[in-house]
Amino acid sequence: MSTLVFLHVPKTAGQTVHNELQRAVGGAAHVSPVRVTAQAVGGRQMPDGYRLYSGHIDWTEVELLPADRFVFTILRDPKERIASFYLYMRKQAKLATPEALLRPENIGKRMALDLSADDYFFGGPPDWHRFVRSMYDNFYCSYFASRQMDGWHRLKCLPKDERLARALTGLASLSAVYRIEGLDQLECDIRALYGVEIRLTGNYFNTGGHIANESRWSKLCARFEKDRSIARLAEFTALDDLVMQQVFSGEPSSLIDDLSVKAS
Repeated sequence: MSTLVFLHVPKTAGQTVHNELQRAVGGAAHVSPVRVTAQAVGGRQMPDGYRLYSGHIDWTEVELLPADRFVFTILRDPKERIASFYLYMRKQAKLATPEALLRPENIGKRMALDLSADDYFFGGPPDWHRFVRSMYDNFYCSYFASRQMDGWHRLKCLPKDERLARALTGLASLSAVYRIEGLDQLECDIRALYGVEIRLTGNYFNTGGHIANESRWSKLCARFEKDRSIARLAEFTALDDLVMQQVFSGEPSSLIDDLSVKAS
């Protein structure tokens, strides 16, 4: 079986996909233990010798993997992704003990619980501001342009058209890009490539207790006290909206006119 690489953008049905791919490659023994950047083994995000690499990981090392690798990602409506991520953090914070919330790795959950939505996204100290920008501010552009989860601060000084161009180039280097609403195509591709059946359509993990097709964005907007906050947060999706337009409709964006992106 060729090497599988799933670049898991947070809150894009990734746990469901990971579980099915792990089963497809023969179990956890064949899966890289690095699921988030902090777990890098000896500094390697993609250590040698595994059939599946899957997680919230940097992909600067992807060219070091076997040449027949299949590298893909899944995207969803950027506003829905932002809202889903925030609401998930609040839910997890409510389930955690006060002691657990004091751990450094849980600062995002603690802030989601303790701060108003307005202050969560637009208040707090500089370190917190960096976290919010890194995880929410046009994340698709930052991640696929820089190849790093914490890519926002590396690109923040670049003009918007340059950030978008680099992101589209990064996406064009992948084997495939799927939309969260079209995971049946991923099922078909895995079947065609590896002769293995996986079940993704309607098989959702970590739904956060939401009703199917329920708008998370509407739920988030209802939590804001200031209308200006909603408008400011919408700016966090402006470039990612163009990414989605370019990748899935093939229509040229207002910033990029002639860059094609391979997408399934």
